[in-house]
Amino acid sequence: MTADRTWEPALGEAELARLTREMDEAHRATLPLMRASARDLGEELRASVPADPGRRRFLLGAGGVAAALTLAACSGSKSVKDPAPTSPAGSASAVSGSPSASGGYTGDLRVVALAVALENQAVGAYKAALDAAGAGKLGTVPPAVATFVTTAMNQHADHAKAWNAVLTGAGLAAINDVPLSNQADTMAALGKAASVGDVAKLALELEDQAAQTYLFATYNVTGAAGIATAASIAPLEAMHAAIQNYVLGQYPVPDDFLPTDKAANPDLLTV
Repeated sequence: MTADRTWEPALGEAELARLTREMDEAHRATLPLMRASARDLGEELRASVPADPGRRRFLLGAGGVAAALTLAACSGSKSVKDPAPTSPAGSASAVSGSPSASGGYTGDLRVVALAVALENQAVGAYKAALDAAGAGKLGTVPPAVATFVTTAMNQHADHAKAWNAVLTGAGLAAINDVPLSNQADTMAALGKAASVGDVAKLALELEDQAAQTYLFATYNVTGAAGIATAASIAPLEAMHAAIQNYVLGQYPVPDDFLPTDKAANPDLLTV
């Protein structure tokens, strides 16, 4: 497939550069909270102290609503949809602690494992895009686009490190690859991309999935630290998605609501 060398982002390079700087500033500002929450989550999981049902319901409500409102602010949405998932095929479903899951990734730890896999998938996708661009397969890549891709990739890597610290802290193996059943299809689609615009569309799908998965997690994990960790990362994923929408000329962001129908199902995990 021939690369479309005439493709240009729908917003100017100066504007994209500004949005990327703001995204990076927001990421750096949330890093201490994210890392602290991840440490607390690891301690909670190691202690394995059952959460008080009443307190859990309060935290799920407060944490979930806060995350949803923050995501709405990042995406430009006008209202927030009830994030309770209906469990359609391929979407997220309620987390259980079933011991049948392999690898010891059960309960909240299965959500953590899913988060690591999604972050690794995003890192790999952006890395593949940069490699394709370097090989001239995507046509001319505006410098501001390359900077955005690199910045987003590094942020996903930071998120993966935080989640992996939870897994290793709980005595489980870190996840350094992408154990997701949709990974082959994702990479195949990236391999067919012929322009930066094609890559942006695919990246937007991954960013939407990540943001909605974290929103789902704030309502379905058990521990307060798990809610806090997911809530600290979700707005950054929403910023990634919002910028991708602007790059593609989609004004405003299409969805008025923040659904969870694109949230990844833990069943996608192959470990």
